[in-house]
Amino acid sequence: MAQIIKDYFPHITDEQFSQFQALESLYKEWNSQINVISRKDIDELYTRHVLHSLGIVSVVRFRESLPNTPGGTRVLDVGTGGGFPGIPLAIMFPKTKFHLIDAIGKKIKVVDAVVEALGLQNVTTEHGRAEKVKGRFDFVVSRAVTNMPDFVKWTRNKIRKDSYHSIENGILYLKGGDLTKELKPFPNAYQYNLDEVFEDEFFETKKVVHLPL
Repeated sequence: MAQIIKDYFPHITDEQFSQFQALESLYKEWNSQINVISRKDIDELYTRHVLHSLGIVSVVRFRESLPNTPGGTRVLDVGTGGGFPGIPLAIMFPKTKFHLIDAIGKKIKVVDAVVEALGLQNVTTEHGRAEKVKGRFDFVVSRAVTNMPDFVKWTRNKIRKDSYHSIENGILYLKGGDLTKELKPFPNAYQYNLDEVFEDEFFETKKVVHLPL
């Protein structure tokens, strides 16, 4: 099943592919103990979770180095759940620093175990709420943890002012459906349709929303 990642991202290294392959057994084992992925979705892990997370890659490639910023790009994953989109993105961008946070401790326990098993050196985790996170980040990523107005309130002061990517610093939000009403307060938000990137019908209404902050 991991071959679908290689099909869409043929440039990944053998090590990255091995890490993606390892996700299936890791999540099936942990999901039997702590339910972090719905039972109906676990067999669709690579399409509905891994590939979906990597939809962000179609919007921006995180830079390995930034001016006056030791360590390069920093990304905050809010409400990471079982580690999505943070863990697939951390595999794809090994020189980008990811901080994964969730308010539910048992989910962070799973994330920690997966991160350790994969040997990811670019991931830190935190059990807590987004409002309490310290530091500034180039981007905040998430998968539909709440409506956009509330999410902006949580994360507005977490964004670095200096932008060095192809898009401005801000939020990269994975969400589906008609977002017209939800995004009305944010006229500068841009929607990228993932059905133009991935062929599976799962992506027919899925989008990456970029909101510069």
